[in-house]
Amino acid sequence: MLIGATALLLGGGGLAAYATTALAGNQTTPGTASGHQHTASGITISCPDVGERLRTIPRSAQLPVSKGLSALDKQVHDAYHKMMGGSGTAVMSPLKAQREKTIKMMVTAIAKNTKRPGYLLKMSGCTTKPVNEGAGAGGNDSTKSVQDGWYQGQNQTQTQGQQGQDQNQQDQNQQDQNQQGQNQQGQDQQGQNGGQQGQAGGPSPDDFVDITTVQPNADAPPFAAPKGGNASTGTFTTECGRNEDGHFNSDNVIVTPGVSNGAHHTHDYVGNKATDAFADDNKLAASDTTCNNGDQSTHYWPVLRKLDGNAEQKPGAAQDANVGTTLTPATVTLKFRGSQVGQVEAMPRFMKIITGDAKAFTNGTKNANASWSCTGFEDRQLKDKYPLCPEGSQVVRTFAFQNCWNGRDIDSGNHRDHVAFSDQNGVCPNGFKAIPQLTQRITYDVPQGQSFAVDSFPEQLHKPVTDHGDFINVMPDQLMSKAVDCINGGRNCT
Repeated sequence: MLIGATALLLGGGGLAAYATTALAGNQTTPGTASGHQHTASGITISCPDVGERLRTIPRSAQLPVSKGLSALDKQVHDAYHKMMGGSGTAVMSPLKAQREKTIKMMVTAIAKNTKRPGYLLKMSGCTTKPVNEGAGAGGNDSTKSVQDGWYQGQNQTQTQGQQGQDQNQQDQNQQDQNQQGQNQQGQDQQGQNGGQQGQAGGPSPDDFVDITTVQPNADAPPFAAPKGGNASTGTFTTECGRNEDGHFNSDNVIVTPGVSNGAHHTHDYVGNKATDAFADDNKLAASDTTCNNGDQSTHYWPVLRKLDGNAEQKPGAAQDANVGTTLTPATVTLKFRGSQVGQVEAMPRFMKIITGDAKAFTNGTKNANASWSCTGFEDRQLKDKYPLCPEGSQVVRTFAFQNCWNGRDIDSGNHRDHVAFSDQNGVCPNGFKAIPQLTQRITYDVPQGQSFAVDSFPEQLHKPVTDHGDFINVMPDQLMSKAVDCINGGRNCT
């Protein structure tokens, strides 16, 4: 049973392709990922991201929209597993019909109190995507040069979220032929695993790279002070622990408030102890916190799992295709830093920010902002590969959040439009002002080899490019003022 589960976890879309090397893959020493050969070309499902296109959501439509977004994710989840279970591309037409119904419901709810977003109705159709294609243009360029402001998101390749959705019929026919073989392999492998749910879906051995073979590509290490004569060079660090209390759930209070299991993967939390799908601003403001300075902010990210075949049957875990033992971070560092070109202004309480894209493998890398590395090698940042670290070195995940704000809104329909990244010189877009930039840095002790993966939606195949972080600012105003004063005054404070 464990052999089959691990084979599926490592196989990506080509489920049976790695069945004979799965356990060896978990014991691989750094640098041997390239030794694995793809023996089959699998496919996954790629759908337009409705959430990314949302603009204005009236309060009355918030819950219907949340339920709709969660339903769309569940529909793709179910279709993907049916496809891997032997149904092949026959799942695509029913999936489109389901999505049409759900999107229509969302449009109707929004239109009751604001302009009807009819453009969403054109987003029901999905396509298939080869699992070895990469995450859009530039998606495989993990070692490209990263400038001094890598943490500002300026090296994200600007591709359209619907990349790869205009495949012609000839490509589709070829994919269908490939899938026929994959369907039989998937059926055979399901038999070996007793049909256990939630075991398909990556990562592939090609998703790992030996960090010692990567050329340095980041001039400034994480948390380095901005440079320049007018820069605000201070920092403010808030210490909130490593989630020693075991605060986990598969909700996403920013994207799908009011919906249990709205994330369909498990989140790791530090800071505010009340954070779940039903935590409104009042509940967050009244909550205790794991932070030692009274900071009630919410910080969360997808858990990292050890690929040991542990299939915990609950939402966000095996029921949503996330298999393996949850790893507790070795360290969590939450630091705010300043602007290269001047002073920063306080961010408003209850501001919500997400960075990265949980669907970057199929969306393309427009909003991707993953950064993977190893301790001792953080001048080498990987965007779409997991690092294989030398013995004694820890895996590092770094999330750099948007550092510019429109000065009005604490959130937006797609949870992105109210904030932005500065350019590589530290200049915010027109109409935006500089705010303290949050960086979440998380380290892990992992077993040697291709032994870990981040939680993801099943069709995203646990690709490292899908990593993302979430933040709700619930700092008391006095604490935020202290942070801004420290940053603008060039001091390092906690």
